[in-house]
Amino acid sequence: MTKTEKKEQEKSPSKDKNLTEKKELEEKNSTAIKEETPEIKLKNVQDKLLRTLAEMENQRRRFEKEKQEAFEYGGFNFAAESLLLIDNIDRAIISFKNDESLKNNKDLNKIIDGIEIVKKDLVSIFEKNGIKTIECINKKFDPNFHQAMLEIENNTKESGTVVQEIQKGYMMKDRLLRPSLVGVTKKREEKVEKTKNNDVEKNEKK
Repeated sequence: MTKTEKKEQEKSPSKDKNLTEKKELEEKNSTAIKEETPEIKLKNVQDKLLRTLAEMENQRRRFEKEKQEAFEYGGFNFAAESLLLIDNIDRAIISFKNDESLKNNKDLNKIIDGIEIVKKDLVSIFEKNGIKTIECINKKFDPNFHQAMLEIENNTKESGTVVQEIQKGYMMKDRLLRPSLVGVTKKREEKVEKTKNNDVEKNEKK
């Protein structure tokens, strides 16, 4: 080796280092490619296929659930609006019965009977479609099914018992269609007795 070549080698150690690192990287890549055998490739493809099938199955289940709910509850809003028909029929019956000018009318009972038949037919249609009234009288107040409109003082029943139904509530299968508007009990405050006791205590102190 001449002096000139020796000097050039001493001047460019970084160049040799880069060449060495490049060779090492190429060897690593070559080893990685060799290690990816057909078995590994097949396993990777199988994993991807299984994930795709799982996603497709989840989508199918979601679609089936949505289809079933659409079939069972597709008329939910229509049913909720239709409850107004029963409400109006009940109001009409009460109005006819309380109308003094109609009480002596011999045809009043026939009119009411005709309205009752329409109501029964409507209720029957509702029941065939899974719509039923919520039984609430003498039941414990439940905010999932009842909406309290007023409190009624009553010491004969447990506090929070439904004793008055202002408007009927309805269920559509396992869904709440409309809550029952109710009156619930609360304990009567013994204000009178407390006042008397206070007066007695004052008089004794005097």
